[in-house]
Amino acid sequence: MFDKALFKGKTVVVTGAGRGIGLATAKAFLAHGADVIAHAGRSLPKEGALVEAERQGRCRLIAADFLEQGGVAAFSEAVRQQTDHIDILINNAGTMQGRFPAEGLTSQQYESVVQLNQTSVVALTTALLPDLKRAKSAAIINTVSISARTGGSPGSSIYSASKAFISTWSRALARELAPDGIRVNCVSPGTIDTDFHQRYSSAEKLEATRKSIPLQRLGTAEDCAPSYLFLAAPSLSGYITGQILEINGGQLMA
Repeated sequence: MFDKALFKGKTVVVTGAGRGIGLATAKAFLAHGADVIAHAGRSLPKEGALVEAERQGRCRLIAADFLEQGGVAAFSEAVRQQTDHIDILINNAGTMQGRFPAEGLTSQQYESVVQLNQTSVVALTTALLPDLKRAKSAAIINTVSISARTGGSPGSSIYSASKAFISTWSRALARELAPDGIRVNCVSPGTIDTDFHQRYSSAEKLEATRKSIPLQRLGTAEDCAPSYLFLAAPSLSGYITGQILEINGGQLMA
């Protein structure tokens, strides 16, 4: 595994760190020496690994609703109040919110999915770019999805399209920010066994998917977390930018 001091002295901002991939990623950065500022979702947790790390002074938990007007701005300001430098930004917050068939899709459904998975990512990155530019060898890592390439399953078209937007935007951003020494990459999870799929996929659908995956299992949040560490560390991936790292057990080969 990685050096336990790999991110010593580095400040990492992780959104969507209250559960799933975001939580596993925040814990992984803490385990490898980073100071973590974690977006905990709409409300702060009362217990858990991040709460304990906050007691130890190595983590700061901030609640924010990115669907609310001003939610992203409030979060970015709260981040700046906690640190004088940002080395790594992990844009992980996002979810499908529901399965919305194309016929009958409402403007409210469309706008909420786009706001959470697309607009808030652009807004937060833009807000924190001055801080990232002041860092040495900064990194931005955006969570996308296998559905950005496959189109997803029925009812997820807008979610999938928003992830495809972030994939393309990340490549463009990587080119634009390269002169500033900022690398931009994406992690693209496949079917990961988190509460995301417990909410939006049936047991039968998940089992059919599992059988189609060459490694014959669904992924876990812990399968994904090391990818963020790899892409964040200049010593490991300093010549990698504008890339999308697929974490799916070979699902795209099936």
